[in-house]
Amino acid sequence: MKGALEKKVLRDLRRQWAQALAIALVLACGVAILLLAFGMAGALDNTRSTYYERNRFANVFAEARRAPLGLAEEIAAIDGVLLAEPRVTGSATLDIPGRDRIAVGQIISLPESGAPLLNRPLLRAGRLPDPGATDEVAVNQPFAEAHGFHPGDRLVANLNGRKRTLTITGTVLSPEFVYTIGPGTLVPDNEGFGILWMPAPAVSAAFGMTGAFNSVLVQLVAGQPEAPVIERLDLLLDRYGGLGAYGRDRQQSDAYVSSEIAALRSMAFVLPPIFFGISAFLVAMVLGRIIALERAEIGLLKAIGYTDIEVALHYLMLAALIGVGGVLTGWITGQLLARGMSRLYAEFFEFPYVVYAVSYPAFIVSGVVGLLTTLLGALRAVVAAMRLAPAVAMSPPAPPRFKRSLLDRLMVLMHLSQPTLMIARGLMRWPVRSAMSALGVALAVAILAAANSFPAAMNRIITVAFDLSNRQDAMLIFSQEVGESGLQAVRRLPGVLQAEPQQIAPVKLRNGPREKLVSIETRARGADLSRLVDGKGAVMEPPERGLVLSHYLADYLQLRAGDRVEVEFLSGKRGTYHLPVTGLVDQYFGLSAYMDRAALNRLFAQAPRLTAVNVTLDSAHSTAFHAALKDLPALSGSVMLTDSRRSFRDTISQNIGIMSTVYIVIGVLITFGVTYNSARIQLSERARELASLRILGFGKGEISYILMGETLALALLAQPVGWALGAAISYAATAGFDSDLYRIPLVLDRVVFAKASAVVLAAALVSVLIVRRRIDRFDLIAVMKTRE
Repeated sequence: MKGALEKKVLRDLRRQWAQALAIALVLACGVAILLLAFGMAGALDNTRSTYYERNRFANVFAEARRAPLGLAEEIAAIDGVLLAEPRVTGSATLDIPGRDRIAVGQIISLPESGAPLLNRPLLRAGRLPDPGATDEVAVNQPFAEAHGFHPGDRLVANLNGRKRTLTITGTVLSPEFVYTIGPGTLVPDNEGFGILWMPAPAVSAAFGMTGAFNSVLVQLVAGQPEAPVIERLDLLLDRYGGLGAYGRDRQQSDAYVSSEIAALRSMAFVLPPIFFGISAFLVAMVLGRIIALERAEIGLLKAIGYTDIEVALHYLMLAALIGVGGVLTGWITGQLLARGMSRLYAEFFEFPYVVYAVSYPAFIVSGVVGLLTTLLGALRAVVAAMRLAPAVAMSPPAPPRFKRSLLDRLMVLMHLSQPTLMIARGLMRWPVRSAMSALGVALAVAILAAANSFPAAMNRIITVAFDLSNRQDAMLIFSQEVGESGLQAVRRLPGVLQAEPQQIAPVKLRNGPREKLVSIETRARGADLSRLVDGKGAVMEPPERGLVLSHYLADYLQLRAGDRVEVEFLSGKRGTYHLPVTGLVDQYFGLSAYMDRAALNRLFAQAPRLTAVNVTLDSAHSTAFHAALKDLPALSGSVMLTDSRRSFRDTISQNIGIMSTVYIVIGVLITFGVTYNSARIQLSERARELASLRILGFGKGEISYILMGETLALALLAQPVGWALGAAISYAATAGFDSDLYRIPLVLDRVVFAKASAVVLAAALVSVLIVRRRIDRFDLIAVMKTRE
C-alpha cells in the first residue's frame, strides 16, 4: 500500500476512535473468554495429570466386606493390571479439642513398608506415622488448617466403638482427595470431615480386618481399557461382599474435577462465537457507512491511478487494525485472568501446585478467528468499494426510491407525529441493518438472562433439596446396618424431637446392556423429614412394591414408569431381583433409586433394619446432643443439615455475585457496542436532515427524539427475541451440566428476564445519550454545506 493510503488509514482510525474502541472491546471479550476457558481447563487438566502421575493415582477402585490378603495376588495377576494394593478403610467419629460437635474421619491404612505404592500422600509438614505405631496418624492438610492442628497435636477418635487418643505426626495432601466431600454433604466441610492415615496393623485391628482388606487400588498398564479389568475384579470380590469396582470416572473427587473441566471447555464454545458474530456485524455497519461517505474520495483515488486491490486493501487494513486491537486486548486480559483463576481453582481443588502452560493453540485460534471476524465483516463493504467506477463514485449517490406502502397509510391514519413517522420510516428504510442491530441487543439480553437464570435454578435446588425433601436438622449414619434398637437409642438422645429411620443399600441396576452402580434409599410411608418430592413440589409416597427412579437415572437406563429393572443387591442378603419402576422423581444430586423400607425388608425376609436416622432437634439442647453423640455406639458420622444448608447457600451466593457482575459487564459491553455504533451512524447519515429540521424550527428535544428514538425502538423490539434466545441458551447450559454428580434444573423466571432487559435498556439509553450530546455542538451552517 502506498504511503498516502497508510496515512489515510491512521486518520480514519483516529476520527472513528470511539466506534473502533467499542468494536475492539466486544471482540476482546470473545478472545478473553476463549483464552480464559481453555487456559483454566488446560491448567486444571495439566495439574491433575502431573499430580496423578507423580503420586501414582489408581485407575480402578473396589470395596468389599472382607477379603483375604492372599486375594491381592490374584488381582495383581489380572491381564492389564500393573499394580494392585490392598488396604483397610473405615469411618470414625472424632472428638476435636475445643469443638462441641463431633467431626467425621475417614481412616485409611498405610502399608507396613511405609508409604503406599498407589494414591501416595504428599507430605506437607511433619512425617508419616511410624509403621509400628498404634496411636499415630497423618491428617489431610485442609482439615488440619481448619482446626489449627500441627504435628504433635492430639485428637480423640471413636474407632469401631473404642475411643483412642491419636497423635498427629504430619499433614498431607492426596490425589484421592482433591475435592473432599463427607458422607451426606453437598460441599466440602474441612471442619467436619477429615482424612486420617494410620499404620495398617492398627487400622486392621481396630476394624477386625487382621489378615484381610476391604478396599483395593489398581493401576493399569498404559492403554489398557478399564472394563475387562473391572469385570474380572467384580468376579473375584463377589464372594467376599464386593460392592462393585469402578474407574476414575466414578471416583468422587476426580469426577468433580472432570465435570469442572468439561464445563470450562463448553463455555469456550458457547460465548465467544456470540462476541465474534457481533464484532463482524459492527465492522460491516461502520465500514459500510465510511465507504458510503467517502464515495468521492474513492472515485478520486481510482481516477489518479490507485487500483481496486489497493483501495480494497486500504479498507481491509482499517478493519484489521480494529481486529488487532481487540485481539491484543483480549490476549492480555485473558492471559491475566486465566493465570489468576487457575491459582484459585488449584486452591479450591486442593492441588499442591499449579502446572500452568501457555496455550499457544488457544492464542493462535483466538487471534486468527478474531482477525477473520473483522475481515469477513468488512468484506461486503470492501467489495462494494471495489465495484465503484471512478465516474460513478465521484457523483452523488442516487437518492433512495420511496413509495407509499400500506404501513405508511396505516401510520398516517394513526395520526403519528412527524418525528415518530421519521423514526418508523428510518427503521423500514434499512430493514437488514435494523434487524442485525436488534439481534445484537437481543444477544446481550440473552446472555444476561441465561447467566442470571442460574441463581434461580440454585434457589429451586435449595427449595427442593432442603425445604421440601430433606427437612431434618441432622442425619446420623451408622457404620453398619442395625436393628430397631438403634432407632430407640437415637430417640433417647437429649434434644431429639423426631427420629425417622432410613436404610441405604448399594445395588447394580441393569436394563439390557445398560448398567449403573447406585444406592437404593428407603423411605417409610408417611415420613415427614426425608421425603420424595416431584418436580411440582408434591410429596410422593414410596411405592408398596417396586422402585422410584430419578429422571436422569431412568433416561440413562432407558426406563420408563411401568418397565421392570434388574436389581443386584451388593450388601445384606445379596441377590438379584426384577422389580417394577413405579414412578420417576426429580433429583439434583447424585444418583439414587427409592423404595419403601418395609418392602425392602419383606424382600429380604428380615426384621426391620436401618443404616441412618434423620432427626429434628431442640436447639436449647444442642450442646448436650452433640456431647452424647461422642459415646453413641456404631455411629460412623453425623451430618448437620442446617450447616449444609448454610454452607451451600453461602457458597452459591458468593459464586453468583461474582458471576452476575461479570455477565453484567459483558451485557453492557455488547449493548454499548451495538447501540453506540448504530446511533453514530444514524447521526452521520441524518446530520444534514436534522440540521434542516433545526433551521425549520424543531427544538433540540424533537431532534434528540428522532436520533434516539430509532436506536431505542430497536432495543425495545429486541427484548422478546432476547428472551427467546436466553431461554434457548439456558436450556443448552443446563443440559450441558447434567452428570452423575449433579443436575441443574431449567428455571425461566420472569423477574430474571425483566432485570436483564432493564440492564440492557439502561446501557442503550446511556450510549445514545453520549451520541446525542453531539447535537448540542451542531454547526448548522457547516452541516448544511455538507454534500450528500
